[in-house]
Amino acid sequence: MAEAAAKTVWKISQGHLECPICCCLFKDPKMLDCLHSFCLKCLEEMMCRQKPSEAENIICPVCRRETQVPDGRLQSLASSFFLSSFVNEVKQHEAVLGEASAPTATCDCGEGKEATWRCLDCSDNLCQECWKAHGRVKHTKDHQIISLGDWQESKMPPAEHSKPITRMCTIHTDQKLCFFCDTCNTLICSMCVALDHRSAEHNLLKIDDTIRSFRSEVGNILQKFEKSRQHFKSTEKSIEHARNRLQKKLAQAHSDIDAKAEAEITKIRNKAKLLTDKVNKIGQERDSEYEKALTNNRDQMERANQTITAVNDLMSQADDIELLELKTKVMHNLEFQKELKFELASHGPSFIGVRCHDIVSDADLGEVCVSEKWQFKEEFGKEGTGDDEFDFARAVACFRNGDIVVIDTRLKRLSLFSSTGRYKTSVAKGDARHQLEAPFGLAVTHDDLLIVTDKKKVKVFDNELQFVCEFTPLADDADGQSESDLRGIAIDSQRVAVADEGRKVISVHSLDGSLISSISNNMLDYDLAISNFSCLVFTNFEGQSLLCVNFTGKEMFRVKTFIKGKAAKPTGVLCDDDETIYVTVHSDKMGCAEVQRYDSNGVFVATVAQGLYNPLGMAFTPAGDVVVADRHSVKIFERM
Repeated sequence: MAEAAAKTVWKISQGHLECPICCCLFKDPKMLDCLHSFCLKCLEEMMCRQKPSEAENIICPVCRRETQVPDGRLQSLASSFFLSSFVNEVKQHEAVLGEASAPTATCDCGEGKEATWRCLDCSDNLCQECWKAHGRVKHTKDHQIISLGDWQESKMPPAEHSKPITRMCTIHTDQKLCFFCDTCNTLICSMCVALDHRSAEHNLLKIDDTIRSFRSEVGNILQKFEKSRQHFKSTEKSIEHARNRLQKKLAQAHSDIDAKAEAEITKIRNKAKLLTDKVNKIGQERDSEYEKALTNNRDQMERANQTITAVNDLMSQADDIELLELKTKVMHNLEFQKELKFELASHGPSFIGVRCHDIVSDADLGEVCVSEKWQFKEEFGKEGTGDDEFDFARAVACFRNGDIVVIDTRLKRLSLFSSTGRYKTSVAKGDARHQLEAPFGLAVTHDDLLIVTDKKKVKVFDNELQFVCEFTPLADDADGQSESDLRGIAIDSQRVAVADEGRKVISVHSLDGSLISSISNNMLDYDLAISNFSCLVFTNFEGQSLLCVNFTGKEMFRVKTFIKGKAAKPTGVLCDDDETIYVTVHSDKMGCAEVQRYDSNGVFVATVAQGLYNPLGMAFTPAGDVVVADRHSVKIFERM
């Protein structure tokens, strides 16, 4: 154990008590204006290498900041007494724990000589020569020196070897420093007070009072810096989120370009095939005509050749009398020559070519959208109580086939529409099959089950609004003071989160309805979403805030919502796969509400849509459009 402790001490000394220049334990450390410390000897060697014109300043080798050297003397720089104290204490610990022989068995003069003595006043290990020199120097000749072996064997606690550091005045060297002149910003002794700092313009303070005030001031600054650090972390996360989103969007843009190019290439190939087929058809038809002409001419020539052969045979083999007797027949057969009619070549049909059009014009394949923009796509519904009308459209959800479900809280009705807004069917209060009481929030699972909050229960429907089952998230308190009032609901691939405004609790369930955990939060009063970064995001209407907590209830952020610089009330909330948060936000006037976008740290990014009447719940369509329940209608916005 002692060996392990000693190694730990040496590791600490290496990591924190070594001069960055010589990489050895500090020896007479001096502090620069940047608060970095170095051995005096190392700084002197640095100054020797500098140009004469740079003698008044020294550049920190760590941060490169300049420090003015008082009167050109490095000895005048502030000494790092606390580092010297730490170095001494580490050395003492190392020796007591039996490890002094490893890192401190050599003399502290730095020449690598073996140490045989220990100065209890300086806490230095000394070689034979340094021991003699120690006895010769005036201010060290009275120091207590013992052999290193005796000191190690004594194993005296380090506190007995060390002496408290007493700071003496640099002007009156026999006087202790006991005051701080705030006017001159310097430590002084009682003689300095009597001689040089006695006038009324000098504000003299006790060192204890000064250090107390100084520590308090530094503490306040550090507290402010801690806030800056937290802001930096939040900003860094926001930048990283934006950067990751950029990479995803770049990949998506590449994919979209490739898909568009393939689609256009496919179109061109199809058009090329159609044109090729047309050329082939015309060519085959014309070639067939040429083939017929060739066949006809060849048939005539074949018959003529046969006749000529027969006549030639007769003329060479028959005698004169026979030829004369056959004269009429021979001449009759030779009349075929009058009937020979060869089809002539028609060169016109032998030409065929194409004049191709510029399918790919000079216009670009597409345009680069350097900022996210949304545009109004379509709207359905109007104020009323009919099947395709709304009195207070509160929440929406979308099935995988594009069908849209809408809850009307005043009509206490659940309605199903096609993706284009065509009414299909509905379920309302009083329907004995479904037993709806006061539906408020809804969401769709990955396997197309519709989950609805209905006062104290969560009810499950299929994609045709047929009732499947129900469950109760939490029982009411026994004292009856906190009655459940279920509001928003959110779903991811593994969990269902239900917002209970009455009990101020978010209950988290598995997809079969069994309770996983519950999270209390007094700010809970409206809508709820599960983010892609495993947090719960919800709105506080009266508090005009957007909040985010993790699944243990720890608050990740809380931000105020505004419209044009004025505090506004958020209602619906929706989280995208890329960690973007969409919020519907209300101003004091109807028709001036917005859909806003925030990043995963709650930082406002942009306004998605303006001029909405009274937007509440939102949902994504399978195509990525945003559907908004806007009280008397349902509006759909598409990303450009």
